[in-house]
Amino acid sequence: MKIKHFTFNPIQENTYIVYNDTDCVIVDPGCYDRQEELELVSFITSNNLTPHAVLNTHCHVDHILGNQFTTSHFGIPLYVHPLDIPTLEAVISYAHVYGLGQYKESPLPDFLLEDKQILNFGSLHFEVIFGPGHAPGHVAFYNAEEKKCLVGDILFKGSFGRVDLPGGNIDVLKATIFNRFFTLPEDVTIFPGHGETSTIGIEKRTNYILNF
Repeated sequence: MKIKHFTFNPIQENTYIVYNDTDCVIVDPGCYDRQEELELVSFITSNNLTPHAVLNTHCHVDHILGNQFTTSHFGIPLYVHPLDIPTLEAVISYAHVYGLGQYKESPLPDFLLEDKQILNFGSLHFEVIFGPGHAPGHVAFYNAEEKKCLVGDILFKGSFGRVDLPGGNIDVLKATIFNRFFTLPEDVTIFPGHGETSTIGIEKRTNYILNF
């Protein structure tokens, strides 16, 4: 399982394409302008990949700017946790505040995610880990065999997701990080929604959340 990383939109969000020789999924498409859309499409087509789904870790504006484009362009379904549907629906009312007035409204999800659900897309496999605190319906996508976890804005290298947005809660986020993620093997690589990759072991020893 390979992971291609793009940094998209003015908020510098990490968009990921998870793929193997033939199959792929798009996680948190943050592509905003035409150039970013073409960059994402070019990678998929030049590698002869078949997209199966768009997966949202959560639905803050910077993570869903490309939902409408990617689902319609490739004709693929959108997966979201049900508790984050209000977060998704709210984006149209505030995107302009972040200078994102050209936001193309996301469709509603075709499929709803559940904690511990196993997702299979061709030869790609993930376990859903429910991880609220940054957003009410935040999830991560974990492949235990590959020791890779796409964690969205739950956990960053040396930091963690902000909790001052609607639905954020520091106590809930701390419980998520300590009980759901710091219990994973230390050699699991995390792929966050912003910034660089890290490992569970590094974050257990050095993350700022330890000071809260």
